[in-house]
Amino acid sequence: MQSISASKKFIVVVASLLAAIAAVFAVTVSTGEFAVPLPDVWRTIIGIGGSEYDFVVNKLRFPRALVAFLAGGGLALSGAILQGITRNPLTSPGIIGINAGAGLMAVTFIIAWPVLPIALLPFVAFAGAMLAAGLAYVLAWRRGLSPMRLLLVGVGISAAGNAYMTFLLTTRQINNVKQALLWMTGSAYGRGWEHFWPLLPWLVLLFPAALLLGRKLDVLQLGDALAIGLGARVERIRFFLLLISVSLAASAVAMAGTIGFVGLMAPHIARQLVGGSSRMLLTASMLVGGLLVLLADLIGRVLFPPIEIPCGIITAAVGAPYLVYLLYRNRNKSQS
Repeated sequence: MQSISASKKFIVVVASLLAAIAAVFAVTVSTGEFAVPLPDVWRTIIGIGGSEYDFVVNKLRFPRALVAFLAGGGLALSGAILQGITRNPLTSPGIIGINAGAGLMAVTFIIAWPVLPIALLPFVAFAGAMLAAGLAYVLAWRRGLSPMRLLLVGVGISAAGNAYMTFLLTTRQINNVKQALLWMTGSAYGRGWEHFWPLLPWLVLLFPAALLLGRKLDVLQLGDALAIGLGARVERIRFFLLLISVSLAASAVAMAGTIGFVGLMAPHIARQLVGGSSRMLLTASMLVGGLLVLLADLIGRVLFPPIEIPCGIITAAVGAPYLVYLLYRNRNKSQS
């Protein structure tokens, strides 16, 4: 009876999130210097609207909104998996060095080789994220992968990567530095179909893969000793889950830059909505993360027009106080 009630609650939450996402999509595509009436937004998207809105909707705003949603969903899904693997509610993709690895390679590319085509940037960032995660995994391995060692090594890699990026940003030409800083803050500005199509397959393939391993993730959270006692192949499961998490975060960062705190906030919000069952949590986290980045991008566009604030700044402005709140709440729990 309790599981039926939880399933009904999950369906209601998912339906509500999808309705909210659709509404924010419509407002995002409608809002701007060239306003599009809300009824014409969906008509134009499905090809039955007026031609006067086609360029603004289908070439500029709609693909940008899709990229923002997919990037947020990928980061949130990655964060939810990492929190389950490490059994640490404060873990996020940035903690284990994924963002730092992507940022290090991207900043080096932008500043050191500005003449190379910018279309190569997502591939460079993805390679950096994967290399950083691989290095963290190798350094944290000692007769098995300890979640605590992975976190500590990740913090060290992040610190080293950020130090290197700071050195580059303070010693190079100002024009290249501005471009690198914009990418580092995380933004959906200028994103189009050429960013959407390379990003879509990662979510389409890795989201179902994460759901298939959802029950294994539930077992991991019981602790290694109990999981092994239940017959789980802990190291293999953890490796595949970590690979999925890193790939999701790397693809999102590669296309939209380092949008911070989404991988931390979204799983916590989703956990409040649907509970801790991994399959429900992963689904809700992806939807919440996509909604958060969509909202952040919309707020950044309408707050001080015509100036656009990168969505990464909006998520950081909300995420930093939220992190302090989580630290304070966990501190109170540990004392009680």
